[in-house]
Parts: sequence; structure tokens; C-alpha cells
Amino acid sequence: MSDHAVVIVGGGPTGMMLAAELTLAGVDALVVERRTSQVVDGSRAGGLHARTLEVLDQRGVADRFIAAGQRHPAVSFSLTPLDIRDLPTRHNCVLALWQSHIERILAEWVYDELGVPVLRGREVVSFTQDDRGVDVALAGGGALRAGYLVGCDGGRSMVRKTAGIAFPGSAAATSWMIAEVEMDGEPELGFRRDRVGTHALGRRAAGEPIRVVLTERDVGHAGAPDLRELRDALVSVYGTDFGLRGASWISRFTDAARQAAEYRRGRVLLAGDAAHVHPPHGGQGLNTGVQDAVNLGWKLAQVVDGTSPEHLLDTYHAERHPVGARALRSALAMVALGIADDRHDALRETVTELLGADEARRRVVAMIAGLDIRYELGDGHPLIGRRVPDVDVRTDDGPTRIYELLRDARPVLLTLGEPDALARARWPGRVRRVHARRDGAWTLPVVGEVAAPEAALIRPDGHVAWVGALADPGLSRALETWFGATGPARSS
Repeated sequence: MSDHAVVIVGGGPTGMMLAAELTLAGVDALVVERRTSQVVDGSRAGGLHARTLEVLDQRGVADRFIAAGQRHPAVSFSLTPLDIRDLPTRHNCVLALWQSHIERILAEWVYDELGVPVLRGREVVSFTQDDRGVDVALAGGGALRAGYLVGCDGGRSMVRKTAGIAFPGSAAATSWMIAEVEMDGEPELGFRRDRVGTHALGRRAAGEPIRVVLTERDVGHAGAPDLRELRDALVSVYGTDFGLRGASWISRFTDAARQAAEYRRGRVLLAGDAAHVHPPHGGQGLNTGVQDAVNLGWKLAQVVDGTSPEHLLDTYHAERHPVGARALRSALAMVALGIADDRHDALRETVTELLGADEARRRVVAMIAGLDIRYELGDGHPLIGRRVPDVDVRTDDGPTRIYELLRDARPVLLTLGEPDALARARWPGRVRRVHARRDGAWTLPVVGEVAAPEAALIRPDGHVAWVGALADPGLSRALETWFGATGPARSS
């Protein structure tokens, strides 16, 4: 039996991001992936939102994804494009990039550079947990012993089911057929709506396959569709199959929306699609999963190494469950706006008109992009609980920006006040101390300009845990709450 501090079931984007966060924190993590290679079946998810690009930027790898993708200036709410360019972020775009490329780039970083071990072609079939760890059984024989087990194994998660975690939500009411195809003809690309629903033909770039998305009447299909079904559906909607000659990938998805009642049960946790599934409208699924991993990783690492008590893990559910619930709600709203009848047409026209107002547009864009998330960490300065803006600052080592201070996934105590006060303060040695200078106000999405803090305690996930003066007793409480008891400082 092989022992590991954390075993991650599933090596998709969520699982790989969690493995990276744990490894950066010095925690032994193993990924178990049933696929024999990193190749993804079909393109699947199609892009990265602003907040996901920000967390990748916090770790110094965002440029790798940006170089491989295409920047688009608008997010999509149902079929309505909403301009994101005026939001206060360095990544005010949607990065169009298929999941196959996202996973490839992540794998190069996580497995090749960080050296995370991955067990490929193996499947977890059962597990049992006790007070000290989890015994994990693999298909075909073999076992693992883990301090903690994290299910990043998708919507049909074996980890969630075995742990007995409920998965309430709404059953499917609408089904879509999706495929990547080669055609002899060159169809007109774009959307088409009829009494069944919304259909789409699209292509990212010349030479790439055409992506087909067709709404279906029947949600009771068994199994994946075949080429004959796809051809019949094209003829039904468009009157022709456009000379369809082959499909590299055909699948179905529905508007079923479910969320795990608990993100943690004992030493078993869930992240990504294992914790929440919803229709892909708005492109929030992969992005929410990656952000789950960044929220969980540093907390789990601190519990594993004894820095923090186990109840720190309860904040993972408290913070991320509401975010997942809102992603479900907005995706279902977009599904409703796509229904083709007179009532929903009227609703869509009304919503589109409302979104023409800048304030409404910015609120919805910030929600979809993940930029408006605020964890309930207390009252006070508007920064508390929100992601820290990536502002330019000047340190004794020269100019930098805040996200560059988060590269090693350590918390940062940033002061913009008197450096002597910073030298006198005490905090856990694992917290990096930075004195910097910054002129002017800071700007938050939706909130607007806020006063620059005298000092801020920034968590490894980029969210602000405390704001105030270094003499404020609230700083000691925040340090102990999030990063363990105060101890002697070490040089940064």
C-alpha cells in the first residue's frame, strides 16, 4: 500500500489545479486518472473567464494560456454578448481555448515542471475512511492510503456517491446534441432558433472542425448519439446535412442542474463537477472548478502540515457552495432565455433591454467572469472577502504588481503605511511580509473606487482576509484564524 498526504481522484483541470496548489505548499499529492493519456475526448469546455486567468496569473502561468487562445471582448449571457472591456482587471476578456489545450498546458506545468505524480489508467473503485486517513481501492488490485481524498471525478463522481453525499437539484428538461464534424458543404455559421429551441454551427478558426449544437425535443435518449442521428437532426433543423461525412466526437448534454449538499464529509472532499453540474451556458463549469481548487488547496495544505486545525476545511464549503449555487442559477436562467415561444421571447427581449444599461451589464459580466465574488469574512473595508486587485506597487526591490507577490502560493501581509510598523509586527513565519508604495485609489468590479488600505492580509487564493492598521488587534485574530497561531517571523 502506497501512502500519500492527499489522493486526488480525477486529472482534469480541477484535479490538476488542486495538485499544483498542494505541491506549491510542499504537500505530497497523487493524482489518480482513469484515462491512459491526457487527451480529451472532444473539445468540451471552450474558454477561460477573467477570474480564472487571474488565479493562473497569481501562479505565473497565465501567459501560457493566453498565447494559445484568442481574446474575446465579451461574455455571453444566453445569446446576448456583454462587453467586458471596461471591467477593472488585466484580463478583461474571455479567452477562447478548447479544454484539450487547457489540459495540455496544465499538464505540462503540473506534471512536467512541478513533478506531481500521476497514476494513469487506474480507477478508484471504493474507499473507507477512519479518524486518521482513507484507504483507497483501485480497479484490478492495488490500494492507496491517503490522509485526505478529494473527488475531482466529474458529475457522476464515484467519490461523492461512495461518501454518501446527497446531490439534489433539477432533472433534465431539455437535451442538446453536440458534435465536431467534417462537411463537404460550407454552412452559414451562427445561431438559428425555432419552436424546438436554439441551434448553432460554429468554427474557431479556418481548418478546424465545425462544431454543431442542436436542441432536441426528447430528453429520454439512451447513450451517446451516432452519425445517423446527427444527420437526421441536421436535416430536421436545416433541411440538409451539408454533406456530413464524419464526426470526430458526438455527445449529448442536458440542462440538469445538481449540487452536492456537502463539499466535505470527514476526510473526503469534492471539487469541480463532482460538487456541481449544470448546463454549459455561460461557460462557468470548468472555471468554477479551477477556482474551487485554488480555494481548497492552501487550506488543505495547512491542515495536512499541522499549521491549522481541521475545521479550517469547513470554510471551503462555506465559501464555495454559494458560488456553485449561483453558477447553477445563472446557467438555468440562460437556458430559460433560450426557449423559443412567445412568452420567453418577451422575457428575453426585456432582459436584453435591461442589460443595455451599463450598471446592469457590469453586474452580470462580473458575475459570469467570477470577479464579484465576496466571501463572508466580516465587515469593514470593501476589500475584505473580495479578490485583491492586481495593482502596480513599488517595493524596495523595485516595481511589481500584487499578483507577482502570490507566485509561491504563500499568504502576504502587505503594508502601504510606515515600514517601521511592519518591522515591529509579529505574525506566522509562513506569511510573507511586503512593504510597498501605491498612489491613488483601488478599483473593484461593481463596487468602484475604494480607499487604498494601510495594510492588507492577502490569502494564497488572492482574497483579502483583513484590512486595517498593523496595531489593530483584528490582525492577530485574522492571522490565527487563517494561518495558525502567531510565531516568530522569518525573513521573506
